[in-house]
Amino acid sequence: MSSAVSPLAPKHVPDMPVIAGIRLATAEAGIRYKNRTDVLLAVMDKGTAVAGVFTRSKCPSAPVEWCRAKLKGGKARALVVNSGNANAFTGKTGRASTALTAKIAAKAVGCSEGEIFLASTGVIGEPLDATKFDGVLGRLAETAEPGDYLAAAKAIMTTDTFPKVATATVKLGKANVTINGMAKGAGMIAPDMATMLSFIFTDAPIAPAALQALLKSGVEDTFNAVTIDGDTSTSDTLLAFATGAAAEHGAPKISRASDPRLKAFVKAFNQVLANLAEQVARDGEGARKLVEITVEGAKTKASARKIAMSIANSPLVKTAIAGEDANWGRVVMAVGKAGEPADRDKLSISFNGIRVAKSGARDPDYDEAQVSEAMKAPEIAIKVSLGLGKGRDRVMTCDLTKEYVAINGDYRS
Repeated sequence: MSSAVSPLAPKHVPDMPVIAGIRLATAEAGIRYKNRTDVLLAVMDKGTAVAGVFTRSKCPSAPVEWCRAKLKGGKARALVVNSGNANAFTGKTGRASTALTAKIAAKAVGCSEGEIFLASTGVIGEPLDATKFDGVLGRLAETAEPGDYLAAAKAIMTTDTFPKVATATVKLGKANVTINGMAKGAGMIAPDMATMLSFIFTDAPIAPAALQALLKSGVEDTFNAVTIDGDTSTSDTLLAFATGAAAEHGAPKISRASDPRLKAFVKAFNQVLANLAEQVARDGEGARKLVEITVEGAKTKASARKIAMSIANSPLVKTAIAGEDANWGRVVMAVGKAGEPADRDKLSISFNGIRVAKSGARDPDYDEAQVSEAMKAPEIAIKVSLGLGKGRDRVMTCDLTKEYVAINGDYRS
């Protein structure tokens, strides 16, 4: 982890309320880091529903494969997360490590191994010594308490410079229900139907199938609309847990994601996902600028997304932003290479509300001094208008600095 907190870190960290049916504990297991917590245990009450989305990488980690297989059961009693070692590209040894971890956790919590969910983050290719969890998880199961989500978020950090948490409270039926979330991620970020590592907890009584539908839909315009460096992790895991405890206070039991009573909940749920996703962009490795890219006037929303991602993942665009240079030529390049419908002579571009290019050429009112001053801001908004249709989309990213190279140049050191 970096010792310096990102200058883009949120100024306010929310108070994270207790959620009935969820208990948390962290410890130092010595996975890779010294003198810091590196394992999280979340213990859930019986009957807790679980849903998940994962990386589409063809080289997934052993914990991803474990979770995919166990998700079919729809119920969870515990979540074990470790940082420092991704347990990815570890072959049979990796699969044995997940099985042993689940066995230790199941014994500690008092449940079946099929109700244990796992996630690992850190170095790829190094064997994970799961025996380090022996004793540790038992102690954590005994000491776990409702509450400290910030400590939990710190335990799962790798190159993150700050813990990422978000919360929302919303009415469901006669009850107030809470949604708490945490995430980790700063590099190797280009989610594909998932996120880096993120965990959502709620006391809403939502059935597994409905929760799965909400999660799959919710990531599309949140975590899947964020990129740091264009690289999708082997370990991307987003799990949601619903204890159902709010049913005791008048919340209706929900079996379908289309239930109209869920309208306010879905909005709040997606806001938590969006908040966490933006925090990931704010903590991009070496980032000094938060960048929002909006593409409008595309043929379709999907086309707008591809063009926005082409811009967001361009090293030339990102380094220009790091240098506070409104180089619209690099944006034009990224639009052109995206492989989507575009008309050079209809293209308009603006930086932080200042139009720099219009109808395929430099804007006649372009003022270099004005634009240069705008590029000094810590948050940069790039808008591209294609003039071809009604398709629109937005993605978040950050700039690319020398520190990104430094962080990743000696990541395994």
